[in-house]
Amino acid sequence: MIRVMLVDDHAVVRTGFRLLLETAADVRVVAEADCGESACAKFDESTLDVVVLDLSMPGIGGLETIKRLRARHRDARLLALSAHDDSMHARRALSQGTLGFLSKRTAPETLLEAVRTVAAGRRYIDPQLAQHIALAEVGGTGSPIETLSGREFEVFIRLANGEDVQRIAAALNLSASTVGTHLYNLKQKLEVTNQAELTLLAMRAGLIYAK
Repeated sequence: MIRVMLVDDHAVVRTGFRLLLETAADVRVVAEADCGESACAKFDESTLDVVVLDLSMPGIGGLETIKRLRARHRDARLLALSAHDDSMHARRALSQGTLGFLSKRTAPETLLEAVRTVAAGRRYIDPQLAQHIALAEVGGTGSPIETLSGREFEVFIRLANGEDVQRIAAALNLSASTVGTHLYNLKQKLEVTNQAELTLLAMRAGLIYAK
């Protein structure tokens, strides 16, 4: 039996994943968490084979959650999910120690295959996305976005999507001044002067798409 913990701040999403996974006789969802802090605490309390977690969550966020879980449990088998299907999100998650990365846009039944693969200690990445990752690593993107920390990257994506400082602060459980500091650092690192330029940079990198 593959014991799974689902980590996503949307209860409806967790319910959908639970129903999907438990259609299989060899998978059981034994724990759920709505944020990274809760996931870290529940990991210590549960016997788990795979943690399936969203990258975009309030609080410490998905990337920091991965980092903390791997620091405390080197054998933790993690599968990252994201609404973004670009190679940069995947590469960041994999570099932090996840065994798999799956876009939420892929076919639902793919989740079962990914969970089984990660539970067996093997990597699982969508083949098309894996090709993009390989090409990026061979060619080298040289993008200044690669220099961002996990939290800076998360704030960057939200700013690029048009969210203001107050909304980001509320979503990530940060103070507005902390988000403002991240914004200042982003402008320095990425050599931009305003939010519109951040959006353009993210679009050129394939991280967001025109609405």
